[in-house]
Amino acid sequence: MKQKSSWNSSRLGEEVNVVRWGHFGRPVLLFPTAGGDAEEIERFWMIDVAKELIDAGRIKIYSVDSVAGRAMLASEGTPRHRGRMQDRFQEFVYHELVPAIRSDCGNEPLEIITAGASIGAFNALAHVVRYPDVFHSALCMSGTFELRRFIKDGDPGPEFALSSPLTLLPRVSEAHLERLRTRFILFASGEGEAEDIGESWRAAKLLGDRGVPNRVDSWGPEWKHDWPLWRKMFPQYLEELLGKQEKRAS
Repeated sequence: MKQKSSWNSSRLGEEVNVVRWGHFGRPVLLFPTAGGDAEEIERFWMIDVAKELIDAGRIKIYSVDSVAGRAMLASEGTPRHRGRMQDRFQEFVYHELVPAIRSDCGNEPLEIITAGASIGAFNALAHVVRYPDVFHSALCMSGTFELRRFIKDGDPGPEFALSSPLTLLPRVSEAHLERLRTRFILFASGEGEAEDIGESWRAAKLLGDRGVPNRVDSWGPEWKHDWPLWRKMFPQYLEELLGKQEKRAS
């Protein structure tokens, strides 16, 4: 059921690990948190909670090393280097990882669901906003969307602005927006310790002002920013997003 592979990406200048769980079904790209590796989600039991969907052949889950997140949190190189890595990570996903996923799925042009928690939610949102031609929807759990806070030592440059959905969205063409308006973004957040549902509301308003379908769900003050919350959210919302894809395909 589990398959691990890696290759050296010329875009990122390093070897990147990709892991897949499942044998058949819709592809789901689940990003790690922060600077996590491709197997982080398995160690924190996100694969276990989705086991029923995986075993039924409804989904295949993919994850990838959070190369840009690692550079960001470690303050690697200059601010522009970190901004450039964020941009190149997204290009890696689109130009290298997506073709690999489609090859693994029998070369079908399947639309991909993205998901992630914390900075993983940033990546889930960013890829749908930037590449709505291949990503169908995003599940953004306890999202951290303003990454500029992690770059306090200078200007991350124009490439960072391209990679951030908050700065990219106001600049995209009308044709791009039309495609994006056929997508769906689901924000879910607790309101307990270390949670900031305001980040989700701000991102949702930016999308909504441009006609992009989205929703924000609050799980209340009893849920803090941690894996137990995300393990509850993930299978529940996957069912909803799968239903939207299946309804659209029928």
